[in-house]
Formats: sequence, structure tokens, C-alpha cells
Amino acid sequence: MSLLGIIASQNYPRTITVDYLVIAGGGSGGWGFGGGGGAGGYKESSLATISLNTNYTLTVGAGGAAGVAGAERNNGANSIFASITSTGGGGGGTTSTPRNGNSGGSGGGAAGRTGLGGAASPSGQGNAGGDANYANTDITPSAGGGGAGAAGQAAQAPGSGTTSDSGDGGNGSASSITGSSITRAGGGGGGGRSDGETTSAGTGGTGGGGNGATTTNASAGSINTGSGGGGTGATTATSSGAGGSGLIVLKYPDNRTATFSGGVTQTTAAPSGGFKVSTITAAGLSDTVSWA
Repeated sequence: MSLLGIIASQNYPRTITVDYLVIAGGGSGGWGFGGGGGAGGYKESSLATISLNTNYTLTVGAGGAAGVAGAERNNGANSIFASITSTGGGGGGTTSTPRNGNSGGSGGGAAGRTGLGGAASPSGQGNAGGDANYANTDITPSAGGGGAGAAGQAAQAPGSGTTSDSGDGGNGSASSITGSSITRAGGGGGGGRSDGETTSAGTGGTGGGGNGATTTNASAGSINTGSGGGGTGATTATSSGAGGSGLIVLKYPDNRTATFSGGVTQTTAAPSGGFKVSTITAAGLSDTVSWA
């Protein structure tokens, strides 16, 4: 019998199952009593219909650029593997009207006074940003951005005098796809204010969320976690925190070899259990992966 006949007689498999974790870029925090940025959309599951010797789209979304006066907030970019798209996180709310956080994989937190948190849209990829809802013009706490594991914290009720607290970012989610549990995609903390009042900044959520700030630059979301950046006050010399870039992790049988196009930055390991794990930290819009 010919080699082709032997292969056909053994019903040689033409598809494989690939487990995936696809995280989009996080949103930036807002500038100007700004809310925290929302984490990038977070999807983890399996595709059982990956064909051999076929190119599949592979894109790692960038985080939203830091917000400054005149360009106060930015959403993160989408991450894509094959038919799976995770949506970039929403930018945090700003002093611009309306003060609402942007929608995204997880929503951005609201800016001070009357803003509302951004929605997690499409649903199922993350959580909403927190609300502000304090109409007193002398008190301007902001809210935290949503994380993959929890919603952003709302602005806290004003305390005595002119003291109030901005909300923390929502916590991220943990995955063990690489063989150890790692938490990613935390929301950014809300920004504070110190000119005539005291509003403390919020803390970033677990998994890499950036901390908010008052009179300094806010912290960025951690790279390759899809975390949101922190919001900051309205000092023109400062900026909000940029969103963290996204990440893709692919787990597949160790008797298969993945081939990546030239723009991909990745590392592949073969932990015990009969699988290989490829962690992709950078991939452009035209990049691909295939298996043989």
C-alpha cells in the first residue's frame, strides 16, 4: 500500500483542538479628575476545529495611549485569534461632558461629580466601570475601571469637610493555561484632586491595573496583561496611565508544530502533560499562525 493509502486508512486527523486565552489592550485612565481605564476583553476557552496547514489571524491589541489635556482618554485595541475577538478596554471618564467612562471589554470608570461607568460591551468579556454620581461641585471623587473579574469601584461617599475617596479598579481574572495560575486584566484606579479639596486616588485592580494619581502622572496598566491605566487630576503637566497591551496564549498537542508569521513575538514551552504552550506578546493586524 502507498504511504497516502496508509494515512487514509488510519483516518489521519485533519483538525486539532487549541485552548486559548485572548486578552485585548486595556483602556487608558481619564485625564482631569479622571476615572480608571477598563481592562481589555478577556476570553478563555477552546476551538476544536483548527485545521492543519491553515493560516489563522493573530493580533495582539495595544493599550490605549495615556490621556493628556485635549486628548483625555483612549480605548484599547482588540486582540484576535481565528474567529475569537476580545474587545479593547474602555477609556476612563474625564472632565469633558459627559463625564461617563467609555464602554469596552471592561468599561472605564466615571469622572468626578456626575459621571456613569462605561458598560462591558459586548457582554461576557469583563465588567462595568464604577459610577461617580456626586453632584456637589466641591467634591469630585472619580471611579475605578472595570476588571475581568470584578466591576470598578464607585466613587466613595464624601467624608468630613472636603475629603473623599476615588474608586479602586476592579480585580482581574486568573488563568492556569500556562501551567501556573496568573491573574491578568485588572482595572485602573480613579484619579484624585488636591486643588482646594482633598480627593485621594484609587488603587489599580489585581492583575496589573494602574494606580490613580492626583498631581503626578498616573500609573500605566502592566504590559501584556490587558490592564487599565489609572486616572489623574487636572494638572496640565500630568498624564493619565496608558492601558496595558494585550496577550494571547495558545495550548495545543505537543506532537504539533506552530508556525508564526514574521511580525509575531512569542515563546513556546512544552510543560508536562502532552501539550505545548505558545505565549504571544506582539502580533500585528496581518500576522498569522498555523499548525502542522
